[in-house]
Parts: sequence; C-alpha cells; structure tokens
Amino acid sequence: MISLPSILICLAMIVLAPLFPGVINKTKAFFAGRQGPPLLQLYYDIIKMLQKTSVYSETTTVVTRIAPFVILFSTLAAALLVPVAFRNASVSFSGDIILLAYLLGIGRFFMVLAALDTGSAFEGMGAAREVLYSALAEPALFFGLLVLINETSQTSISAIYEKLTVESWWQNPATFLLVAASWMIVLLVENARIPIDDPNTHLELTMIHEVMILDYSGKDLALIEFAGAVKLAIFSSLLVGLVLSGQELALPAQLLVYAAGMLLVSIVVGIVESTIARFRLLHIPKFIVGSGALAIIALILKLSGN
Repeated sequence: MISLPSILICLAMIVLAPLFPGVINKTKAFFAGRQGPPLLQLYYDIIKMLQKTSVYSETTTVVTRIAPFVILFSTLAAALLVPVAFRNASVSFSGDIILLAYLLGIGRFFMVLAALDTGSAFEGMGAAREVLYSALAEPALFFGLLVLINETSQTSISAIYEKLTVESWWQNPATFLLVAASWMIVLLVENARIPIDDPNTHLELTMIHEVMILDYSGKDLALIEFAGAVKLAIFSSLLVGLVLSGQELALPAQLLVYAAGMLLVSIVVGIVESTIARFRLLHIPKFIVGSGALAIIALILKLSGN
C-alpha cells in the first residue's frame, strides 16, 4: 500500500535529517562549555562538497564510484518503509520488516565493498569491524521486532506501530523498556556513535565508519554523509514510534509530538556521547551482544506473560 500524505511527511523527515547530527553536536558542545558548530553545519558541509569534484585512487574500480549512489538510494528506500509522525509508512505491506533490514544491509555491503576496493589496510580493518558489529547488532533489532509482532499479531511495520498504544506500555512496561534500551544501543552501533565509534576521530587504528570513507571526497562524500543522516533519522523514528503514541492525535499535534521525540533522541545521543568515553575495541562486541540479550529477555518476558 502506498500513501501519498505519508510520502510527503517522509520526504520532510529526509530533508530535515541533517538537522539531527547538528542537535547532537550542539548538545555535546553544551556539556563541554563550548558554543559548538552551527545547528545547520551538515547542510553547509553537504552543499560545499556538492560543489567539488570527486577524486579517485588509481587502484579503485567501478565499485568505489557506484557505492555512494547505492548507499544513498538504499537508505532512502528504507526510509519509505518506516512510519513517520505516527502515521503509516509511505510504502507498507506484510513482511516489509525483512525488506527494511535488507535495504540497510545493501548500503552497508557496498560501503564495506568500496572500503576493500581501495586496497587500503586501514580501510580493510574498518570494514572488518563494521561487518562484525553489524552482525552482532542485527539480532537485537529482529528480537525486538519479534516482541512487537507477538504483541500486535502484525508483520508490517506500519500495522505494528499503529497497534502500539499507551495501554501496551502499561500492560508490559518492563518488556517495552528492554526493547527500547536494546534499540537505543542498536542506534548507536548502526550510526557509528560513541561509545561504539567516534564520528569525529581521525585515528585510523580506532576508526570504524570514518576510516571506510577516507578515500571519498566531493560529491560522493556528500551523498554518503547525507545517507548517514537519513539512517540516523530512520533508527530515531523507529525508537520514537516505539516509546511515544500519537495515533489518536490530529495531524498538527502528531507532527509536533514526533518532532519533539526526534529532538529528544538526538539530545539523548548527545548526552551519552558527552558522559561516556569510547569503549576499547575488545569491549565493544560484549556491549553490542548485551543489546541482543536485552531483546531476548524482553521476548521471554512477553512469551511467558502470554
């Protein structure tokens, strides 16, 4: 099913996606006692990069050239499957949960492939870490979805979120709190945020996401940065739809509550990055596995409650 009003709202979320990293940076600057970069800094950076020409290494192949476009369009396609502002997703059908995971996986696959295509040892290390951490994070996402499927008896993301109400939280507070905590960790992992990764670091030995895109510049880097902002908005939207309920509200109220929820998630991410140091690489897999454990415990609680 395709919904035109939902498409317009989803497009608005996509256009505003670069605003959320700006909120995170402003929050981190507040805790550090600094003014920080402008709220719209990522917009300025993307516009500046779009005006520049991409430069490619002689060792790269066509994979490096097409990867930014695949990453962007797969992420945009995934955004169409996510409910925005407590309304049905732009495109919804039974089993679209699986397609959402595969679309995000396609973008990750081409990013890793492009990193290996450069022949750089540092980018290869980042690619290996990305594959490991994403493989550890996916169970948390799917087990959380299994909890929601069991709660609502639906297999479409839109149908699941439509049936989530305040009453659901009152009946199963521990279960939903565990899923929310698990998905918050998944958000940090998938978007290369502290304590998993530091998007501002430039030390190749410890970088994960940033080291994989070291060879990109100009328009290609702009596409990747924009796709990263949209991906952050996707996971934030899933979390907001889980925690907040606004289906009964009028459209203006829905938009207001949803925007407040998205800003709150960005602020929480900024607070986490300001108060927790980046984990050592040896401890990161344990932390990510913990998110899967939280989701599994939530599923056990839900099944035992039935």
